[in-house]
Amino acid sequence: MMSEHAGARGSQSVLRRKPIDNVEDETGRTGLFKSLGLWQLTAIGVGGIIGVGIFTLAGLVANGGEDGTAVGPAVLISFLVAGLASAAAALSYAEFAGMIPRAGSAYTYGYVALGEIIGWFIGWDLLLEYIAIVAVVAIGISGYFTEFMSGIGVTVPTWMQGTPDTIEGGLINLPAIVVCLLITFILSRGTKTFGRFELVAVGLKILLILGIVGLGFFYVDAENYSPFLPSGFGAVFTGAATVFFAVFGYDAMSTAAEEATDGKKHMPKAILLSLLIAMVLYVLATLVLTGMQNYEDISPTAGFASAFQSVGLPVVATVISAFAVISILTVMLTFLLGVTRVWFSMSRDGLLPAWFSTTDLNGTPQRVTWIAGIASALLAGVFPIRAVADLTNIGILAAFVVVCVAVIVLRRTRPEVPRTFKLPLMPIVPAFGVLASLFLMLQLHWETWVRFGVWLLIGLAVYFFYGRRNSLMNPDSPRHALLRRDS
Repeated sequence: MMSEHAGARGSQSVLRRKPIDNVEDETGRTGLFKSLGLWQLTAIGVGGIIGVGIFTLAGLVANGGEDGTAVGPAVLISFLVAGLASAAAALSYAEFAGMIPRAGSAYTYGYVALGEIIGWFIGWDLLLEYIAIVAVVAIGISGYFTEFMSGIGVTVPTWMQGTPDTIEGGLINLPAIVVCLLITFILSRGTKTFGRFELVAVGLKILLILGIVGLGFFYVDAENYSPFLPSGFGAVFTGAATVFFAVFGYDAMSTAAEEATDGKKHMPKAILLSLLIAMVLYVLATLVLTGMQNYEDISPTAGFASAFQSVGLPVVATVISAFAVISILTVMLTFLLGVTRVWFSMSRDGLLPAWFSTTDLNGTPQRVTWIAGIASALLAGVFPIRAVADLTNIGILAAFVVVCVAVIVLRRTRPEVPRTFKLPLMPIVPAFGVLASLFLMLQLHWETWVRFGVWLLIGLAVYFFYGRRNSLMNPDSPRHALLRRDS
């Protein structure tokens, strides 16, 4: 026990590892409140996975859009392939969550298994990715909000619908700013309040999806399933790369491990349950969508709306718009939770200033919550963020690669550590997760890689100028004196 802890503390190497042995003691004095049960955790995961993608990406991939190749009814296979790749990462997350129920998710897992510099890079990466996801998803609410208001006879002024680069006559995306601040306020009320809201909102979301799918089932025409593979299997795999970004979210949920009432027991179950529920709903949705309307006629931007219009039910489009608003709120809440807990964890470990890890009486890190919320509001409402949005894809996949590698390494280096869940077929499953994630990363544009590299270089500078010296793994860190003073 002493050898690992002391060795880690005494090392000046950038590959010094966070010891597992003191995790239980550390989580007992974090300031975060344990208030999330199994179903609240599962709701957070489902809320992060299922968003407007279920009603947009399915239609886009099936139809092909202006620049893509039509996958047709085989979009079902695209979702299953993406889900299989995501499942490999989910199993790795589940093993870690049952072993290390600690805030930080991929950052913490990388820190423990692969070393401080790897953990730092993934943590730094996730700070940008999660904020950008919140901002990008918030922009989606503007279009659905405008469509919903139009459906009830209210015209939204053009100047507040979006920025000049997204809509002619636009000035600012006011709905996106408002919703970012709204979800920040909800999260700032404490994890218990947030968990209750997420449970109710996700329950309503699932009921709405089942209702729309159930209604659409009566209008399915089997002839629309032919040809099933209009463009071959190559297009199916390309489609899988596109829809992959609709099958993660449990990673952000895993950052709340310290706020679970029984993290070691509940986190693995919640991760796997959330992905399973999401995949069942995705399969049902794609079957109904491509069965209701021929894939050539499906709208690439509003698939279900066009499908219901084609069978004489245009009013359902308004219901879908209302659903999208609820979906966006739960997705944004999950990823805002993720960025604040990663930020909090990095601060607590000494890699970022201690000021960020202060919690209030409700056990909420208010400072990072509002900083992240305001940052996402600025990105969504004022700046053109298309280039930033591309970074979310490569960043999440990079985190998946690290987690899948880390679970293999830790199984070999620390086999004696108790695990409440062990992923099967080690190391085949995590190795598949690594290869699948790398394959999908290679599908991204080279400019995305350049921007990703620039952000990591900035992070490298922050680490060497601040994080390395102040890390609690550094025996000469000035943070040790502060901890002794506060204890």
